[in-house]
Order: sequence, then C-alpha cells, then structure tokens
Amino acid sequence: MHVPDGFFDAAVSVSAGAVAAAGVAVCLRGARRELDDRTAPMAGLVAAFVFAVQMLNFPVAAGTSGHLLGGALAAILVGPYTGVLCMAVVLLVQGVFFADGGLTALGINITIMGIVTVLVGWGVFRLITQLVRGKGGVTAAAFLAALVSVPAAALVFTLLFWIGGTAPIEVTAVAAAMGGVHVLIGIGEAVITAFTVGAVLAVRPDLVYGARGLATSLVLRGADGATTVEPARPAPSGVRPRPFLLGGVGLTLLLAGVVSFFASSSPDGLEAVAENKGFLDQATDHLMSWSPLGDYGEVGGIPVGVAGVIGVGIVLLVAGAVAYVARGRSAGEQARGQDKVHI
Repeated sequence: MHVPDGFFDAAVSVSAGAVAAAGVAVCLRGARRELDDRTAPMAGLVAAFVFAVQMLNFPVAAGTSGHLLGGALAAILVGPYTGVLCMAVVLLVQGVFFADGGLTALGINITIMGIVTVLVGWGVFRLITQLVRGKGGVTAAAFLAALVSVPAAALVFTLLFWIGGTAPIEVTAVAAAMGGVHVLIGIGEAVITAFTVGAVLAVRPDLVYGARGLATSLVLRGADGATTVEPARPAPSGVRPRPFLLGGVGLTLLLAGVVSFFASSSPDGLEAVAENKGFLDQATDHLMSWSPLGDYGEVGGIPVGVAGVIGVGIVLLVAGAVAYVARGRSAGEQARGQDKVHI
C-alpha cells in the first residue's frame, strides 16, 4: 500500500507530514517507557523483519497481490510507541533507498501504514486479550488485530484521497474496492502475524511486549485458611537472548535474500485499485528513481535478494540506533531522577 508521489495535493501531503512528524515525536517519548534490555534489541530485529516480509508479495486475487504492512505485529512484539518508530524507519529506508513509496508521500505512508495500523491493531489486540487470557488468547488477538488493521488503513487512504487526491473519484466505489481487496490482504497479514507472535511466544514469551502482565497470579491457601497471592512472573524461557536474536536475524536475511526471489510480481492492492478506478496515471516519477537499489535492485541490475540483504542491514542499523538513543535518554532521565532523590 505504498503511496507514490503525485497521488495527493500539497495540502494533504504537508498536513499528513505534520501528523506523521508529531506522531513520531510523541512515540519517541512514549517509547522510553517500553524500551528495556529486552525490547531495545528486539526493535531493530522487528523493523528488519517487517522490511523483509514486505518484500514477499503474495497473490490474493486474479492479478492482484498483497504484502505484510506490519503495524499490528510491531506493536504486539515491542509496544505501540516503539512499533510506530519501527514502521517509520522501514518506510523511510524504503522511500530513500529503494524508491518504494513517494518521498512527498512519506508523511502519508507513515500516517496510514505506521500510525493507523499500530493504533487500530494495538486497540483490537488489547480488547481481545482482556477478554481471553493465556497464550492462545494472545495469538488469537494478534490474528484479529492484524486482520482489522489492514482494511482500516485502506479506508483511511480512501478518505484522504477523497479530501485531497489529484484525481476525482467516486468515494463509495473506491472505498468498496480498497476495503474488499485489503480484507483479503488482511487475512494474509493475520496469518503471518499470528504465526510470528505464536513462534516467539513458544520460545521467548518474555520478548512479546503485548503478553506482559497477562499471566495469572498464583493463589496459595495455607492450612490455617490464610491466603497468599504471588504476583505473576514472566514465563521461563529456554532460548538465551543472543541466540534468539541471531536466529531472528538469520531468518530475516533468509527471507530477504532468498525467499524474495519467489514473491508475486502482480500489482499490490493499491496499485490494482488505482488502475481499475483510473487514477494510477496520477503517480509521478520517484525522486530517487535513479538509485541503484531502486525497485529493489532492478534499476541498478542488482539481484533482488542482494538488495534485500542490504536493506535488512540498513534497517537493522537505523532502527537499532533509534531504539538505543531513546532507551539511553530514558536511562539518563531515570539516573538524574535518582540523583535528585539522593540530594
């Protein structure tokens, strides 16, 4: 659903850019409460994983494909604030290095694919997990959260295009088309999200941010009738953090470097609807169309797998740096607060 340059007028592009910038700024502050020794390393891995899986377009209808958006997945694994930051990094790297998503539309893409999917996905996830406890509830909630987040983003795109698109549209027809195809894409997103969250839960449940605090407290009753409630503790994990993270990086590189060769070449949902409804011609040339990595290596004659591996490396570095900077600021603030208390 990467929006290209030319689809929106200047007013909507600038306004969405302001919303995206404000959202990222808020999330930089909010992420301080989410990032710790477990979440900070995961942030870079999650962003890189989303980048890699977004390269794997899968067929959803005749001549149409879809790919993971990843907002719900990122929010569940590392928290909603950090999830928005991960999505912003992915979209920035895609736009600057790979000419995927317009630079003038970067704010629109971050708003739709980052903020909207995270907010909707996290909201649905929290609602379901309050109703259904346990690992099964977390996986089911992840499925539904991802499923709902994709058509929600598609409908927000339709609303924005109706407000400030560069071509007239029949909003109800476009909304129906976008919603319909992105429900199908959402099913694929839901399967990928639920499988990924379930896999992490199986080996490192403490690394799933959305599962924290969902364990049931232990109630002990003594012979004298006294009752003691033991607070819930993180489930023990059998895989040490470093091997888990290295394994995750290895899987991500495999997806980007090998599996990407088998991705569907059909247009994605947005492109297919734009062509069908007659506004695809509004797209203009990307400002970075000359980049050797443009169109995932096609511009420079670089194999898509090599371009994918390069992209994974860039995203890992950028997202990891953002996470550690935010976490470092948080640690610094806590240290200053402790100094004040001692004084």
